[in-house]
Amino acid sequence: MLEIGIRELRSDLASAVRRAGAGERVIVTIGGAPVAQLGPIEAPDAATTIDDLAARGLLVRSRRDDRPEPEFVMPMWAGARLDQLVREVRGR
Repeated sequence: MLEIGIRELRSDLASAVRRAGAGERVIVTIGGAPVAQLGPIEAPDAATTIDDLAARGLLVRSRRDDRPEPEFVMPMWAGARLDQLVREVRGR
């Protein structure tokens, strides 16, 4: 994933579009804040990734990346209440 400022994008738009077309996500920033994303055209049913959510500003990335993968993964759906899922996992 490449982050590019709006000024740099203006000066090198063709290169950014080529990279996006090749499959790389290009995040456009204004003042360091992500505001737009260039990327490959995907099917509408494609799974949302963490990169997608971070690019949209819906997720703040962890400052640490040295944590191990979780041992237990629970599939969630949109609108799921975390308190109910925790109660279900704990068996209460």
